[in-house]
Amino acid sequence: MGNNKPEKELHRGLEERHITLMSLGAAIGVGLFLGSASTIKLAGPSILLAYAIGGAVMFLIMRALGEMAIENPVAGSFSRYARNYLGPLAGYLTGWNYWFLWVVTCMAEITATGIYMQYWFPETPQWIWALAALVIMTAVNFLAVKAYGELEFWFALIKIVTIVFMILVGLGMIIFGFGNGGVATGISNLWKHGGFFPNGITGVLMSLQMVMFAYLGIEMIGVTAGEVKNPQKSLTRAIDSVFWRILIFYVGALFVIMSIYPWTEIGEKGSPFVLTFEKIGIPAAAGIINFVVLTAALSSCNSGIFSTGRMLFNLAQQGEAPKKYANLTKRGVPGTAILVSAAALLIGVGLNYVVPAKVFTWVTSIATFGAVWTWAVILLSQIRFRKSLSPEQQKQLKFKMPFFPYSSYIALAFLIGVIGLMAYFPDTRIALIVGPIWYAILIAFYYGKGFHKRNKETTAESKQVI
Repeated sequence: MGNNKPEKELHRGLEERHITLMSLGAAIGVGLFLGSASTIKLAGPSILLAYAIGGAVMFLIMRALGEMAIENPVAGSFSRYARNYLGPLAGYLTGWNYWFLWVVTCMAEITATGIYMQYWFPETPQWIWALAALVIMTAVNFLAVKAYGELEFWFALIKIVTIVFMILVGLGMIIFGFGNGGVATGISNLWKHGGFFPNGITGVLMSLQMVMFAYLGIEMIGVTAGEVKNPQKSLTRAIDSVFWRILIFYVGALFVIMSIYPWTEIGEKGSPFVLTFEKIGIPAAAGIINFVVLTAALSSCNSGIFSTGRMLFNLAQQGEAPKKYANLTKRGVPGTAILVSAAALLIGVGLNYVVPAKVFTWVTSIATFGAVWTWAVILLSQIRFRKSLSPEQQKQLKFKMPFFPYSSYIALAFLIGVIGLMAYFPDTRIALIVGPIWYAILIAFYYGKGFHKRNKETTAESKQVI
């Protein structure tokens, strides 16, 4: 809100089914299809507990976001709420942080696209497919927001249908012995190989960073708030339903996989999803799953470019990014902001030449660090938002955070614990170096460019309850 001119408005072209599937699409990516093998190795069957606990915390975070988003549905969402309730610096850091974490995540996704395409075209250099994915997804984001939402709807649907089919077939194998000569496999594999906690509680704790990375993207519902046709109805339903659906997909899919296969075998013989489809007699299983995982990567990248474009647009409106980033196309899309984000992703195309094995772990941990910041800011903003209301106004809230204030503080404590675990384990410690350096650069720009002086004039306005 850098000035008092009327703000340019994004088109409200998204419907409830679009935002529900978009947030599912953002959250159900390579974290489930590929990342699940590494988390199973760390925790064994007890990974189900890690996903359930992580999911419960995400539900609280989404309810906190929903409480504010339904009262004030704006583009930029949690960046704007941070500005309103925690101060201009918090809003500035949160907006640029979210942009950065999705750029990092999208680099991983376009790199993954290049790897998946080599399954069919092994002779073609990986970087060509990464560049093609980036160009196509950027072009999609220039469509009217309704067309973008429609494409993302179908992208996400491919993944969801695959997972539901696998869960149903897997249950058939567990209960009736489908694909196993009529012999029901049962669920004894969940405790036969070293018990439910084969690596103890340490295994569960070690897996939490990758588990929380898998949930990254659910908060995107808040970013869509400025483009939803009927915010109160659509956001309420989407927030409540997305949590249960993601929990079913993650916990349900992994429950089925680990019941059918000993957890010690998963990851050593390829994707657990490919193994399951092959067992029921689908010879093209590897090709089918490769296609699904390809759409998962493209979908997540699509969501990422959408999110980064909206965040830059919002920062430009508040005077914390170049003004031209607030320009809208005739279709009501922040075109300049999308192009700038896509240009940053070209670094990811270049990295396809030099990416060593550890980079995926580094990228996911850096993205998780950025996500934890975002989620913590949502909770802190909601606590301040609630405190700014009179008792009468609190009663009139349309979508209340359950068990407030205890739920907000419990979720915050959990997030602090995740950061502590990232510091403890060497592979994820890099995030605690890169993250603070990025924030230091942002703060230097904030004071160097004089944002703090200009924002003093608008602080009183930004703290008002909207």
